[in-house]
Amino acid sequence: MNARTAAVEELEHRIGHTFADRDLLERALTHASVGDGAREVRHNERLEFLGDRVLNLCAAERLMALDPDAREGEMSRRLASLVNYHACARAAERVGLPAALRLSASATKVGARKSDAVLGDACEALIAALYIDGGLDTARAFFERFWAEEFPHVDAPRAKDPKTQLQEWVQGRGLPLPAYDVVSREGPAHAPVFTIEVRVQGLEPERGEGGSRQAAEKAAALALLTKQAMLIRREGHE
Repeated sequence: MNARTAAVEELEHRIGHTFADRDLLERALTHASVGDGAREVRHNERLEFLGDRVLNLCAAERLMALDPDAREGEMSRRLASLVNYHACARAAERVGLPAALRLSASATKVGARKSDAVLGDACEALIAALYIDGGLDTARAFFERFWAEEFPHVDAPRAKDPKTQLQEWVQGRGLPLPAYDVVSREGPAHAPVFTIEVRVQGLEPERGEGGSRQAAEKAAALALLTKQAMLIRREGHE
């Protein structure tokens, strides 16, 4: 038994569901990079579409049951904290999905197996496969088990993303807004890696990488903020 076959078996064991349709499970675990777009390779993109709808239903049901008196706006905010690719990626990690994924060698090389976007999409595809193979109760059981750690945080205030923090930081000092430039874009179209440089007047530029331009911009902003925080602490000790 090879490592991936063992990972798929472990995945089913953790879920508590053995697929009657093995081809369906394999399709849910196959990234679009496999076969480099060849038509004969059935990947998980169509299943993602269905899985997203099933996930929204399961999350909405659970939120309604937990707080029958909550208003629509409050429910929508909580739903958004549960149904996004970061939450899906965390659930994917809990169930052991990364090791079970089928990815091309090029996608693996650029880190797609650790990408929140890739893992989040695969998790939605897996939910769709569970729904088709075992029905709504099976998909719902998966959601309630592997999203359990998300619920304590649904009411937590959202932290501002690094780009917003950096923008507020420079504005508070009367500086022009940060400028972001694409330094490079590498990797295949299905799993790109962007390198972004952020520049703020009077400061050394910093760079960040990510699987999208937005993610790389946030990484660059965080790098600059972190460096400035370190300099401020160092000055305070001198």
